[in-house]
Amino acid sequence: MDEKYTPELFLSISETWNSILRSGDDIEEIRNNLINHVNMKHFTTYSGKSDQIHELELIIIRDCARSWRGILHARSEKLAGFSVLSALVGAANGTPDPDLSEAFWAEICHLVRGVEGMFRINESVQFSFSEMEELTGREAALHRSSELDVIHDYASGWMSRYPSGLDPGQVKAREANMRRILPGADNSRKWEDWHWQLRNIARDEKKLGAYTSLSDEEIENIKKVNSTGIPFGVTPYYASLFDVTGSVDDRAVRAQVIFPQSYIESYELGGNEDYMLERDTSPEDLITRRYPDIVILKPYNSCPQICVYCQRNWEIKSPLEKGALASEKRINAAIEWIGAHKAITEVLVTGGDPLVMADSLLEKIIGKLSRIEHVKRIRLGTRIPVTVPMRITEELCDMLASFREPGRREIAVITHIQNPLEVTPELVRAVERIKRRGISVYNQLVFTFFVSRRFEAAHLRSLIKLCGVDPYYSFYPKGKFETADYRVPIARMLQERKEESRLMPGLSRTDEPVYNVPGLGKNYLNAWQHRDLISIKEDGSRVYEFHPWEKQIAERKTYVGEDVPILDYLRRLEEWGESASDYESIWYYF
Repeated sequence: MDEKYTPELFLSISETWNSILRSGDDIEEIRNNLINHVNMKHFTTYSGKSDQIHELELIIIRDCARSWRGILHARSEKLAGFSVLSALVGAANGTPDPDLSEAFWAEICHLVRGVEGMFRINESVQFSFSEMEELTGREAALHRSSELDVIHDYASGWMSRYPSGLDPGQVKAREANMRRILPGADNSRKWEDWHWQLRNIARDEKKLGAYTSLSDEEIENIKKVNSTGIPFGVTPYYASLFDVTGSVDDRAVRAQVIFPQSYIESYELGGNEDYMLERDTSPEDLITRRYPDIVILKPYNSCPQICVYCQRNWEIKSPLEKGALASEKRINAAIEWIGAHKAITEVLVTGGDPLVMADSLLEKIIGKLSRIEHVKRIRLGTRIPVTVPMRITEELCDMLASFREPGRREIAVITHIQNPLEVTPELVRAVERIKRRGISVYNQLVFTFFVSRRFEAAHLRSLIKLCGVDPYYSFYPKGKFETADYRVPIARMLQERKEESRLMPGLSRTDEPVYNVPGLGKNYLNAWQHRDLISIKEDGSRVYEFHPWEKQIAERKTYVGEDVPILDYLRRLEEWGESASDYESIWYYF
């Protein structure tokens, strides 16, 4: 990106904006005049007076006009705690605020260009098929078929950049990693013993360094994590996914379990918060309830390894920590509470990871839930297929399947496969054991920076679907300030949905992109109706007002949250070797 975004660049875009912003001292009059100008730009796109502008560009003008109306409104300024209009007036009158970042001015420049129709996104698109408009019948069909071949090749070319754990070279490398981690003639037998995996979790830099290669920075960060009290652990199996040759292909894998410096510093300043306000949605110990029909039950509150962006890291102290298993009394009280509330038809047993528990204990819990007449579905939230796939034994699957009652009760597994390298033969076998019993498996992807490159998530969805895992949700990373390095602009999730995943067959893109609102739950990002863009903060972050899911049903306050600056995100991608020009339409997703 060669363009430098400054107040001067903003002022050079439109003389009309300059004139309005300099029109006097009455900020409300300026506000009204600017909104009227934006409204007229919006109206003109429907008036038939824009014949020289492509229909798709008219849509961008409308989207930008809507965004400007939200940003310029006085109510938005109150909610966001910042006035974009005042910042623009100051710049137009020669006193720009020095605290406004380049990322802020980048947003403003693109928004002004957008509403004024001063962009040419369609000149830089990959395909130009306008000649088809003159064709009909079989000739048109053949031409369209050729176009679709080109689009397929385009998508396939991108996806081929990302290796998976099923690639022969990756399988061979992982076998070598396993032999290094566990040398000896009987290594295969031990490796497949999930108890051995749990006994040999790497909890510090020395043990993980014995399993795989670590950089000096990673070693220092793991030391700081342990001295700070941040929960840390990696299973031997998951460590075998690390690339020891110095390749950068495994960056997304490492980023899930090795905490960055920014996280450690934020933790020391008071991070590790109950971001989703579970304390306010827990009517009974071990229970979380945000929706009418479903509750979360947390009998075991730890995991074999801790994901950096874990939602519940605020209450997890270490992998497999002592005391993580709730007492039988508390578990029974929680199940009795569920039994007393007939509105609840579905229970998600999670934690922590419930599959760490012994089969007998898990069977007892599921058995008690299954005896509640109004519970129709029991889900298990687990990352075990990714972190310790050998835990998915035939005996475990038989036990889970024993509670299936077609037409009466469903048993389902919700897992979290984050990166194509995690899709290994071991994971495939684990999923197949589950699926053979008629149990569905779904995936929840967290759309972090480390899996956000063009077609990376689309490739993952396509891959896991072939393994029997249905894409379920794509989550925007929680807005916890300690995980800022993992977050992306919401615009990137929308762009990925429209320009990448949309090119995949429907069964490979069945997941929903969502933003989790603290205390309320999922806000679906697939439609304007669920949120409004209301401001741009000084650092370039967009500020959204998210609507509660039950807004047409019951009175509930909206939630104001922000993402991360698009300009900063694009520059991080360039540091990874990406070209920002491949993502340039990101500015016009809201």
